[in-house]
Amino acid sequence: MAINAVCTKEMSRYEWLLERAKGIGGSDAGIILGVNQFRTPFELWLEKTGQVEPQETDNEAIYWGNQMENVVAKEFEKRTGKKVRRTNFMYSHVKYPFIKANVDRLVVGESAVLECKTASAYLAKEWEGEEVPASYLVQLQHYLGVTEKEKGYIAVLVGGNKFIWKEVERDQELIDMIFNAEKHFWEYHVLQGHAPELDGSSAAEKYLKEKYDRAEKDKEIVLPSDYKDLLVQYEKVKSDEKLIKTAKTEIENKLKEALKDAETGITDQFIVTWKNQSRKSVDSKALKEKFPDIYKKVLKESYFRKFAVKEIN
Repeated sequence: MAINAVCTKEMSRYEWLLERAKGIGGSDAGIILGVNQFRTPFELWLEKTGQVEPQETDNEAIYWGNQMENVVAKEFEKRTGKKVRRTNFMYSHVKYPFIKANVDRLVVGESAVLECKTASAYLAKEWEGEEVPASYLVQLQHYLGVTEKEKGYIAVLVGGNKFIWKEVERDQELIDMIFNAEKHFWEYHVLQGHAPELDGSSAAEKYLKEKYDRAEKDKEIVLPSDYKDLLVQYEKVKSDEKLIKTAKTEIENKLKEALKDAETGITDQFIVTWKNQSRKSVDSKALKEKFPDIYKKVLKESYFRKFAVKEIN
């Protein structure tokens, strides 16, 4: 069965991102299934519907991951004796053309793909043992489903000094689950414009702030009855938040007492710093008293909506 593909060889990074935004890519799969710890379905929806610029245009970790891709691929060849090659194509699913795949490498002589990664040393534990982190496993199975390959390899450089590679067999049941979730996300959320459930991301907060930037004065509504449970939950979270903040401050105070006048403290796992800092800012009170005319000229009025919840006695 022929696989649809678009040549990416002459595309700029930005052009490539725009092309990828026209569908669901492998790195999107983990977000949609809720196994990506860095991004949420709501953030992805904003991107796919053109409400925000495609991510990756200014991300250091992703930039260096792209720069190191060839290094990781070459090391995979050395460690395994296998040969790999670039594809320079963006593949599309035969039945669902909005499901796309940008594989890092194809393995020569095998029905297999190679995915190259870099990871922070802080994530080293995720790569221990035989398992592959869930987000990357979903991404690899997504690629196998689109390209119709039978096997995947993933190679990762951890912390800049530890190389790991793993072999992953095709899992058709998981592939079907991934594609069903992606199909729903694209058709229901992207094409029909239904926003995924709002989450606690800054993107969701910004979206609401911009969409409902001003309240209609004196307008009052009765919230649905099921929101009572949500408000009770909100009050509990606020209470827990205060306890956590107090516990956090207590630990910080103990660490500061241990540091005394030292800038840095170390253990076998952590580095603690308490460094001198300085910054300059305008003393608005003094400016108002000494130069009232200038103060009035530089005043800037801003508008915002203040959110608050209080219990009715």
